[in-house]
Amino acid sequence: MELAYYSDYAVRLVNTEEPARNKDSLTSVEAVRELFGANGQAARRATDADVTRFRSVRARLRSVFEAADGGDETLAVDLLNSLLLEFPVSPQISGHETRDEDGKPDWHMHLADHPSNATAGYAAIATMGLAFHLTSYGVDRLGLCEASPCRNAYLDTSTNRSRRYCSDRCATRANVAAYRARKRLETERAADTGRSAKTAQVTTPHTDR
Repeated sequence: MELAYYSDYAVRLVNTEEPARNKDSLTSVEAVRELFGANGQAARRATDADVTRFRSVRARLRSVFEAADGGDETLAVDLLNSLLLEFPVSPQISGHETRDEDGKPDWHMHLADHPSNATAGYAAIATMGLAFHLTSYGVDRLGLCEASPCRNAYLDTSTNRSRRYCSDRCATRANVAAYRARKRLETERAADTGRSAKTAQVTTPHTDR
């Protein structure tokens, strides 16, 4: 498993909250456990106390995305380094549990966490994954959805660094809104032009011939 894969842990956690819509799905220990996905062993460590701890880490991870989205690379890196110091991991080579076509171990890098609680384990993996993504692809690859009021976090993996939205749904919604705004502007301009023409006709003096 590539270490950059773990960056999705950060995105999943950040997007459990939509501040502009006043929505928060991280309200129970069950919601915390769902964030771990297939990592059932780690999920079982979660307790009710982790709900508050997860929310704290979520706020700090969102700050990293906000700094990156705002073009403040230094701040984004400083915030991420602070999380890395607080939630360390131990990279290890793993593969005994998976085999390739020849039956040999499928060796890959794995992040082994040694947490005191579920939050520390999740935060360590999410933070290291985000750090690998940042250093591999650039700070500008961390973004916040431009489709107001969404502002979900996303990782830009496009070849031309063109991603602006967290999903196809938000991209479509933003494009439709932009199209409607252009049509309204065109209609208003046409109406203003018509009114100006009528005003010009009324105010233009007639000359006797």
